[in-house]
Amino acid sequence: MQASDWIAETLVAEGVDTVYEVVGGMIANFIDALHRDGRVRIVSCHHEQAAGFSAEGHARMTGVPGVAMGTSGPGAINLLTALGSCHFDSVPAVFITGQVNRSEQKGERPIRQLGFQETDIAAMAAPIAKAAWRVRSAEELPARLLAAFELARAGRPGPVLVDIPMDLQRVDIDAPVAHAHAAAALEVVEQAASEQGALENGAVERMLEDLQACSRPLILAGGGLRAGASVPAFRELVGTLGVPVVNSLMGVDVLPYGDPLRVGLIGTYGNRWANIALARADFLLVLGSRLDIRQTGADTDAFAAGRPIHHVDCDPGELNNRVKGCDAVVSELSPYIARTLEALDDRRQPDRAAWRAEISELQERWPDTGELPNVAGINPNQLMHRVASSAAAAAAYVADVGQHQMWAAQSLRLGPEQRFLTSGGMGAMGSGLPLAVGACLASADPVVLVAGDGGFQLNLQELQTVVRNGLPLKMVILNNRSHGMVRQFQESYFEGRYQSTCWGYSAPDFVAVAAAYGIDAGRAQADEELDEAIAEMWLDPGAPYLLEVAIDTAANAYPKIAFGHPISEMEPFVAPKAMEST
Repeated sequence: MQASDWIAETLVAEGVDTVYEVVGGMIANFIDALHRDGRVRIVSCHHEQAAGFSAEGHARMTGVPGVAMGTSGPGAINLLTALGSCHFDSVPAVFITGQVNRSEQKGERPIRQLGFQETDIAAMAAPIAKAAWRVRSAEELPARLLAAFELARAGRPGPVLVDIPMDLQRVDIDAPVAHAHAAAALEVVEQAASEQGALENGAVERMLEDLQACSRPLILAGGGLRAGASVPAFRELVGTLGVPVVNSLMGVDVLPYGDPLRVGLIGTYGNRWANIALARADFLLVLGSRLDIRQTGADTDAFAAGRPIHHVDCDPGELNNRVKGCDAVVSELSPYIARTLEALDDRRQPDRAAWRAEISELQERWPDTGELPNVAGINPNQLMHRVASSAAAAAAYVADVGQHQMWAAQSLRLGPEQRFLTSGGMGAMGSGLPLAVGACLASADPVVLVAGDGGFQLNLQELQTVVRNGLPLKMVILNNRSHGMVRQFQESYFEGRYQSTCWGYSAPDFVAVAAAYGIDAGRAQADEELDEAIAEMWLDPGAPYLLEVAIDTAANAYPKIAFGHPISEMEPFVAPKAMEST
């Protein structure tokens, strides 16, 4: 069969039900083949970056590699931000790009370009992908595509880019689609397994011995629990151990809000009580978290001092990287958790009631809704609680990037099956709306998007994708009339010179914008208007809706670790020692 038809068959065999794309000449064969086959839904986005983020959102909801396509040159380049986001946040994805015919490629000629829109996208993508491959022959194509799916899933998940020249899209392929264990695919899996190795004997026993000896233990849960499909087993482990759990930004949804062992968000903008508890803990088990600067603060010596840290991750490069002296365990999380549950058997766990009571007292003393006591108008943390109280039908919350992202992670109340999606490592403003599109299409249930007025404008065009596909997307836009996170940075370090965050920045009337796309919308400008406005958003659960909420421009995302201080010392009560990255 023709290569483009073979690719369509392969996507179906790999469990792909949706492809996100912006059509272009160099992928027209792929689009036509998928259309004629009819089994994979084609979602036409309005910017390739949005197509990539939508594929990421879809993958994070389903666990099946997301697929995005882009044409040669600008189309492929526009995919790169989403490709990098998948790489940094360990999301399995396959990005398929079209390339000019092999006869039009410059090869080794000392020229910039031969074919129209010819661009070496594989070289650009390689640093931010698990692999980026140029397909050079018909014989190579099947193995490369099959290997891309295998590699995307293997070990620490991530994206693979496959660049296919247009002339190879029309050649005949003899390889049977069912032959999913091609030599190249097997080589990829074997390589990933050899790099990871087997779970070390004694690692679990060492951890349990340290746990038995401590009085204030914590588990730090990261996004690796979702990436490793280990959340159900993790919840069983937590219930068995009775150890309180703090979470990173990427681990917000590993425990539901109502779980008695859930403590809260830690890190740069973590819940104050959770950061204090983390500082006081005399034992720490880290599962699937990188311990980057936004989780530990800049003072890594203070973070590590006085306690054993058992750090489990499938990527050896993340162990004893910033925080030194950890008991490092290279392992997938599922076998580590299974081994721990087996080792526990009938082993009696110490009574942790006093420690849990201490944490509860901290939470009562430092509630999330009390961090902005003098804020004018609507309190953003209270807003998150009130949005969540009406959103039981939502399959997921998606947060764009900015201050609202921190308020959402601090204060949203997630149910047992609800997901929380956001751009962590890349921190890409504008990712929220397309991530929510992918999550909505993957779940077929309502999704709540929390975005700011700045980030929302970066991929505003995808409102048309929402309308065309009839998505039940509930969009809550926190409008503080600024790029709030950087404005807060300028307040701290630039003596309140707000160039390009307030001065020279503007936003449209989002209710009017929604109306232009045919989306119902409302606005809340005062606290007394908020509950009615939220209720209106849910009058038709199956329809899209945009709610614009006015937030004071001067509202800061607090608490925030004071840069250069230990994690328990947070602004606004402690001043930073030096300038940090935003």
